[in-house]
Amino acid sequence: MIPGKETLVGKSEPQKEKYGSFALFDIEHFLRKLLKYWYWFVLMLSIGYVTSWFYGKYYAQNIYSSNLSLSISSGTSSYFTPNQSINFIWGQSGNQDGIYLKKMLLSRSHNEFLVNELNLFVDYKTKGAIKSTYLDKDDSPVFFEIDKKHLQQVNYPITLTPKGDNSYEVSFPDEGHSTNLYSYDFEGFQNVEAYKKPANKVIKINEWYTSPNLRFRLVPNPVSPSIKLENIVINLSTINNAVNGIVSTIGVDFDKEINTIMIISKSGYSLNGTVSFLNKSVDELKKKRFADKNTIDKNTQDYLKRNLADIRKKLDSSAAYLNYLKVSEKLYDITNRDEKSLQKIKDLETKKADILSKMNSLSTIKTSVESQNFDKMISPSAAGFDDGLFTASVSELKALYLKKRELSSIYTPNSEPIKEINRLINEAKTNSSGSLRNVYIVYTTELNRIDQQIAEASSDLTSFPDKQRKYLDAERGYNIIEATYNSLLGRQNESQMRLATNQSDISVIDPAKNLGQGPIGPNVKGTKMAIIGGFLAIPFILILLSSLFDSKIRNIKELISATRIPLLGVIGNNNAENMLTVLDSPKSSVSEAFRGIRANIRFLSGEDEKSKVILITSSVGGEGKTYISINLASVLGLSDKKTILLGMDLRKPKIFGDFNIDNKLGISNHLTGEATIDQIINKTKIPNLDVATSGPIPPNPSELLMSDRNIKFIEELKKMYDFIIIDSPPVGLVADSYELMKHSDANLYVVRHEYTEKYMLKMITEKYHNDEIKHLGLVYNDYVSKQGYGYGYGYGYGYGYGYGYFDEDKNYKEPLLIKIRNKVRAIFNR
Repeated sequence: MIPGKETLVGKSEPQKEKYGSFALFDIEHFLRKLLKYWYWFVLMLSIGYVTSWFYGKYYAQNIYSSNLSLSISSGTSSYFTPNQSINFIWGQSGNQDGIYLKKMLLSRSHNEFLVNELNLFVDYKTKGAIKSTYLDKDDSPVFFEIDKKHLQQVNYPITLTPKGDNSYEVSFPDEGHSTNLYSYDFEGFQNVEAYKKPANKVIKINEWYTSPNLRFRLVPNPVSPSIKLENIVINLSTINNAVNGIVSTIGVDFDKEINTIMIISKSGYSLNGTVSFLNKSVDELKKKRFADKNTIDKNTQDYLKRNLADIRKKLDSSAAYLNYLKVSEKLYDITNRDEKSLQKIKDLETKKADILSKMNSLSTIKTSVESQNFDKMISPSAAGFDDGLFTASVSELKALYLKKRELSSIYTPNSEPIKEINRLINEAKTNSSGSLRNVYIVYTTELNRIDQQIAEASSDLTSFPDKQRKYLDAERGYNIIEATYNSLLGRQNESQMRLATNQSDISVIDPAKNLGQGPIGPNVKGTKMAIIGGFLAIPFILILLSSLFDSKIRNIKELISATRIPLLGVIGNNNAENMLTVLDSPKSSVSEAFRGIRANIRFLSGEDEKSKVILITSSVGGEGKTYISINLASVLGLSDKKTILLGMDLRKPKIFGDFNIDNKLGISNHLTGEATIDQIINKTKIPNLDVATSGPIPPNPSELLMSDRNIKFIEELKKMYDFIIIDSPPVGLVADSYELMKHSDANLYVVRHEYTEKYMLKMITEKYHNDEIKHLGLVYNDYVSKQGYGYGYGYGYGYGYGYGYFDEDKNYKEPLLIKIRNKVRAIFNR
């Protein structure tokens, strides 16, 4: 129990500094608190389980998903053969048409059409006692039909309650009607004059309800729903919000093995709603795709026909000129012709003619895009390329220009809707022009390469005479025009064949169906576990925080390890009404502990001295130094040792109350010369124990305790008693005890379990290990064993500013931060 003091010889300063330093976190105490407050975990587990049950039953809204797979027919989807494709020139391949279809499926124009066609800006719900549940349109006995010519208020719940006889009561919230109304015709908001709240009303099916902010009617569902609803809650949203909400729930992927197979998915609160949307979306896409193909193919056919007529005239003129040279100049048979070089030049010029023809078509496409003449748009195949991104951007651009024309009739050029549509148009223009620019760069590069090869092959023809070179140039010109004509003729044949055999290039493999698919979300099980875990974490975090903020001494082993000061004994909790434990309960475990301290004191000082002066102090008031002093003195007195107990805590007299002694005369009177030693010594019921109380509180207690008269007083008592027990002031508040320790034979420092702050032991530990204090031992007071004793003395006394020690404490106000800290600690220590 009493470890020997470690020698400081050769000990480094860092080693000294570690004394008095406690661990930031006591894991053992933390685990004990977890076990101690087990009932909080049981309570939180129960609350978490009930909460998670309510979440799963009444709050969680299931999300469903349906899928549709389709195939893009490669035989009809392309407008050109592979060797005409710009992808072939680039050495690339890929599902360009699939990318186009994906862009279209996710485009605003396509989904805006579906929103208006299917009235997806109308949300159906039914409200229960706790939550609202989303409904599919077909689950409602009536459909909500608005008058799009009338301004409507969005995000304004409309409740329909069945009243029988094909009638419904229409009711609205008490507040929320707005003067900022939405036009479904122009997809914008307008302000109207203030009006009264719309009146609740019972209306029949097909009867129009009209108010300043709404106009609608209820249309019967041709199919009677299987569920009966007590109410239907309708909520309108803007077209833009409806489109954005739908696009965010659509997923488009391609099959990993066959990239022409597309898998489209849609998630939502209603399985039937996702099924009907997917099937409708693909049907509309097929119709639009087929119509666009026919229009473009017709435009392409007309374009090629006009170009062929022009090229035919040039070809005839070139043939006539070539014949003229043959007849007039007799150049039809040129000797020593390099047929190999001439054939190479012919092949190169044929390629060049084809590229020039495609570049001319490319220029026509660019002009159509820039002039917004989409109705005259020709197929990209006429320019020898096919880019799904370009096709999608052109389709989007066309829809945006139509939308802009509609908005321009009601909005000014600088309004926000016009600015937004212009931004989208510029974005689509950038995408389309970027695709055309990439194709033009490839053609230009290829054209330069061919020109270089032609120049190299033509160098051998310079040796021919002028007349022969003239004929060869005319022949080359004819070949170029003929190659251009044949190229256009071939593309015309392809266009005619496509137009004659046109059919949808999209075939549905598996349509979307309601097969009773289970919900894909939310993760109810995971959320339930998170809710239960969250509730369990509350007491865990509170206990953890209380342990982290806790700076009180709770562990005897840690106390000894941190201070390296001998431990003389451990005193249990005192539940008695007074402090005379040894006298009232001599056979108790607490009394036995005091006897153990009496036996251990001999290790602090030698036994050969006649008298022993034992000083008892602590960090602050409330730690039990007076209690230790009284009972240690009682133990010594009962062991036939003449003992006197001195109440030298002149600022806070206490001893007299437990011994029923008058405190009118005490040590303060003797130190001021007002009383003799005999006058201040009081007898007790223990024959060998006398007591000298503090006496009246003096104005200068420190000066009296450190005076020579007090030292002389102690020396006189040494001649009269075997033991002198000094109940001294706490060292954490005043320095009096440090001076008295110079004249004591043994010093006991009281540490109270779960009361003394760890930082308070820093100073006494440093002084001990620096040999400024000798013969020091610890007494651990108010220890509560695992079986439990209860807590606290119940005396209610304290010391110092904030401890009730000085007179000024009556008017002392804690600083705000200190007050907050103490309140937090009080909560965590409950």
